[in-house]
Amino acid sequence: MRIRIDHATTYAYDRAARFIIQTLRLSPRSSEAQQVRNWRVETDVDARLRKSEDAFGNIVHTLYTEQPTQSLTVRVSGEVVTTDTAGVVPRDQETLSPLVFLRDTALTRRDKLISVFASEFSAHPPLERLHRLMAGIHGSVAFEVGVTTPTHTAAEVLALGRGVCQDHAHVFIACCRQMGVPARYVSGHLLRRDGQDDQEAGHAWAEAWIGDLGWVGFDPANSICATDRYVRVATGLDYLGAAPVRGTSYGGGGERLAVRLNVRDADMQQSQQQA
Repeated sequence: MRIRIDHATTYAYDRAARFIIQTLRLSPRSSEAQQVRNWRVETDVDARLRKSEDAFGNIVHTLYTEQPTQSLTVRVSGEVVTTDTAGVVPRDQETLSPLVFLRDTALTRRDKLISVFASEFSAHPPLERLHRLMAGIHGSVAFEVGVTTPTHTAAEVLALGRGVCQDHAHVFIACCRQMGVPARYVSGHLLRRDGQDDQEAGHAWAEAWIGDLGWVGFDPANSICATDRYVRVATGLDYLGAAPVRGTSYGGGGERLAVRLNVRDADMQQSQQQA
């Protein structure tokens, strides 16, 4: 499948910010499951972009503005050709031991509720256990925008019973680690099946380590394993380690954020244009 992604994030400030520093995890890597084509990261202001790689193997661009800035837009665009691997992640890019992903974070720390919830699935074989866990979270945490923030923990979300894809991923990760299964957070994009190309934000899911299979992608928000409709961009211990944009500004006063995202089937679009 050939997926076209156009993503723009705009920051507007009450007063010109003296300088802005941002860490961007917006660029996917090519692998056996996805081939990245014509990917571009650009801004509309005089800024430096320095490309590097973080400890998790993510492509990172660090942005530095060169002058006072009233507004800043970061645009990414390109195409990714994907292959359905039934959720199994190719092993060609792994740099860390899976055991690293047993580490707790503030967002995924376990409490009694997480422990009890996870125990409901621990008696099943490894792969079945995680499929059942994914379905259990999907049924226990309703998808609802606006009830949580990026600071809500997995335990808080499970108790609340509502959240977004980021929250579903954190609950899944916390439960996996409770069961002794390495798990990590994934940020990326999803080509929706309902034809809704314009989206409010990127997508998030989780990956768990399963014996001989290796890393397998689970999306509790939709209760399916990752398919060729998913584009992996970054991974981390939780949202903070894989967030598309993190940064700070000096000066500027109040800040307003606007996001425009379009994820579409490029082959279908081409067919329609030729018809």
